[in-house]
Amino acid sequence: MKSFYVSDFQANQTVHTTFLVHAKDIRQKKSGEPYLSMMLGDRTGELDAKMWDNVAEVMDTFGRDDFVKTKGLIQIFHNRPQLTIHKMVRVEDTDVDFADYFPCSLRESAEMFAELRGIVEGIGNPYLKALLCAFLDDEQFAAMYRTAPAAKTVHHAYFGGLIEHVLSVCHLSRVMATHYKDIDLDLLLTGAILHDIGKTSELTYERTFGYSTDGQLLGHIIIGLQMIHEKVAAIPGFPPKLRRLLEHMIVSHHGELEYGSPKVPLFPEALLLHHLDNLDSKMECMRAAIAKDRAVEGCWTMYNTALDRSVLKKQRYFEEETKPEAPPQPQHQPDSNPAEEPAAAASEAPGESKPAPAPAASAASVHAPRLQRPSSFFAEKLQQAWRKGS
Repeated sequence: MKSFYVSDFQANQTVHTTFLVHAKDIRQKKSGEPYLSMMLGDRTGELDAKMWDNVAEVMDTFGRDDFVKTKGLIQIFHNRPQLTIHKMVRVEDTDVDFADYFPCSLRESAEMFAELRGIVEGIGNPYLKALLCAFLDDEQFAAMYRTAPAAKTVHHAYFGGLIEHVLSVCHLSRVMATHYKDIDLDLLLTGAILHDIGKTSELTYERTFGYSTDGQLLGHIIIGLQMIHEKVAAIPGFPPKLRRLLEHMIVSHHGELEYGSPKVPLFPEALLLHHLDNLDSKMECMRAAIAKDRAVEGCWTMYNTALDRSVLKKQRYFEEETKPEAPPQPQHQPDSNPAEEPAAAASEAPGESKPAPAPAASAASVHAPRLQRPSSFFAEKLQQAWRKGS
């Protein structure tokens, strides 16, 4: 087991441990000498790292996705931890425990797959059930489905993340089907289980997460449609209209054209699937944003591009000590000599002039109504007419 995880950092702490290289960039100092800018990580998160000295000796000995043993100092830079590396050497895969470096679901994959099997067993429509069983009985697909993340970085980005996300959407589907009338729960659950099956081939997840060539060229929606077509073709008598509805749920589950769906949801189950998928992914994205935030101080996370906002760290917000406001200062009382100007006038805001004293009212105007400043040309004319009449 590793001696230090990213989540264990403390300021001014000397670190001697192994990391997985998530990103590596060779840059140049003002002097012309190279330095390394890296993102290192383990199963608990990522850590910004810099190596300033003796870089030429090591910069070509390792690359992205390699393991490196480092010795350095954790410091706080711009409110975030940063590792300044003094020594570094590449480590062979056989010398590390992969479980220490790759994030995974807190639930066992076998347990989640068994739960999914139970949901499929409850499907009443024989054609939809046969389709789902065709996928789950495919050992090659089932192995990928149990392992794949739900995304590269945005949500459920860890091993087992895809099936965990699917189960969550299934649970939400059951709740919503009891709330809204005339919802076909079999169809909704089938859409929930199959909506992201293309991600098993869209993403690469042998080490760090990325996109396959097919994922780059086609995306998981098109890949998922192709996978459904292959399985449906092997089920005799599968109703064409039912197949079309299921296909529509797959292509529309992103909800909007600008988010990658070629069609928007056009019937209730498709619309529900989109919103439940979006809800679950956004909630997990918020949870991860708080859990992985590297800001040392303050109750807000760094800006999250996926959510297009910063997220309030509620627990830290409640624990944060509120600085007491300064008590109000007593107003300076003018001297008893009426000929002197009150000293309180000195407290006016800069640039604001003190209004001139109003002239004494004449006896004739004492009982005259006070006219407001006209707010429009028409109001000004009315006031002029009133003055003439009086």
